[in-house]
Amino acid sequence: MAIPASELILNPDGSIYHLHIRPEHVAPTVITVGDPDRVDTVTAYFDTITHTAQRREFKTTTGTYKGTPITVISTGIGTDNIDIVLNELDALVNIDLETRTVKETHTALNIIRIGTSGAIQEDIPVDSFLLSDMAIGLDALLHFYDSTHIQHPDVQQAFVKHMDWAAQKSEPYVVTCDRDLASHFLSDQIIKGFTATNIGFYGPQGRVLRLQTSDASMNQKLGEFRFRESKITNLEMETAGIYGLAKLLGHRAISLNVILANRVTGQFTKQSSTSIDRLIQYTLDRITTM
Repeated sequence: MAIPASELILNPDGSIYHLHIRPEHVAPTVITVGDPDRVDTVTAYFDTITHTAQRREFKTTTGTYKGTPITVISTGIGTDNIDIVLNELDALVNIDLETRTVKETHTALNIIRIGTSGAIQEDIPVDSFLLSDMAIGLDALLHFYDSTHIQHPDVQQAFVKHMDWAAQKSEPYVVTCDRDLASHFLSDQIIKGFTATNIGFYGPQGRVLRLQTSDASMNQKLGEFRFRESKITNLEMETAGIYGLAKLLGHRAISLNVILANRVTGQFTKQSSTSIDRLIQYTLDRITTM
């Protein structure tokens, strides 16, 4: 059955609605970054550029690095944007846009987030690199999908109890990275972490400017949470959404983070651009070994 035009929206040139790209513009490996300007920072290392497009915060460039085809796409901030990017990327490779039908053969993408984050454990230094082995979503995105089979209810229940989580807030969900893909990126330069994905930057991450938060001790309790040997290491705004939708859609995803701030010690990096560039180079070189 064909997918209706109201559900799968295409532009007059046949490109997917928000991303404004066509299937031939997507490489098997996709790097996501938040900032549209960071797309150019990554692709500055490319040997060739074959296509680039931008609409709103979604900038996409495809090319090659040491002969390996890679697409770099900016998502903007938040899991609401991740919902757009992951669904439209999947549609580009797994739906025939002319017939509007799902393809018989499934294509699995490698999706690698290069992002920034703040640590909530004192022993995680600024400018270090962290791979999110697990992520807990404090937003509601995954609950809009049939997703209980990829969640980890034992961790979720322990978290809700520990945090005394307010019923008015969305129920947290826990998902894991693709550990086979992660194995290509782990080294003595990478900390393995458990990432909390927040729905906002200020109150949801415990920041106070003029508004008081509903739980003044939230970050302290986040840092104290333990489930077996796991503890929450850092806060950001996209990883859980990427992991959840990637698993549901049959793609492989990992999230790599530069730790720019340590919320416990109050430190903030003095060399953010240099550290981000180092992670970009590390990621690109690791992609070529997959």
